[in-house]
Amino acid sequence: MLRWRIVVHGARDGAWNMACDEALREAADAEQLCTLRLYAWSPPALSFGRNEPALRRYDRAAIAARGLATVRRPTGGRAVWHDREVTYSVAAPLAAFGSLRQTYSEIHATIAEGLRSLGAAVVLAPDRPSGGVGAGPCFASAAGGEVVTESGLKVVGSAQVRVGNAFLQHGSILLESDQQLVASLTLGPAAVPAATGLATLIEAARATWQSVADAVAAAAARRWGAVRSELPDQVARRADELARTFADPAWTWRR
Repeated sequence: MLRWRIVVHGARDGAWNMACDEALREAADAEQLCTLRLYAWSPPALSFGRNEPALRRYDRAAIAARGLATVRRPTGGRAVWHDREVTYSVAAPLAAFGSLRQTYSEIHATIAEGLRSLGAAVVLAPDRPSGGVGAGPCFASAAGGEVVTESGLKVVGSAQVRVGNAFLQHGSILLESDQQLVASLTLGPAAVPAATGLATLIEAARATWQSVADAVAAAAARRWGAVRSELPDQVARRADELARTFADPAWTWRR
């Protein structure tokens, strides 16, 4: 029977955050380690999907002129601005939830349960095809099964990768609507995400980083039997190694 841990910790830079998620996926594959991680970013950063054509889609000069940090994720999907949000990652063996679709459904249902406990009126989007990596900012549209408001506005954006016998899924739970930044840095036409975020759904006093992280952790504890834990030392050491790759502009701007 799989044992789940929850790791909640403070802000780190984008390269280390992506490296830590990748290290957790490796541990899930090698050691059957199941982890929900909830974290933040410092400094805020723009992340690109693994296969996103960032070089021809985003204005690299404008990004540099504004001093914005960038990183490329180990998962797919479209660009996300990581600032006023709670980021989550789930790394586990493939057997944990089943198929890709089943895994998306269970993780998003758990997040939605946590957000509803805070008073957010959220649901899972009906099945529909993804917009693809060339369709603009991640939050411009919702794919089937993602967490949205009752009017259909996306509040959680996610991506997943499956390697070997394990998967990594991670994503952003928006506290405030600031994803329009991605559209402003896009070369050519781009859909502009509608203004949305948990702050518009939950009383301001309850829509804090800590309250949202705690609510999602509590839902995972109920549904998966997950318990809070520290990040294993071997995972932290592996993250330190992998961070060098994720910090390399040759990786970030590889396409």
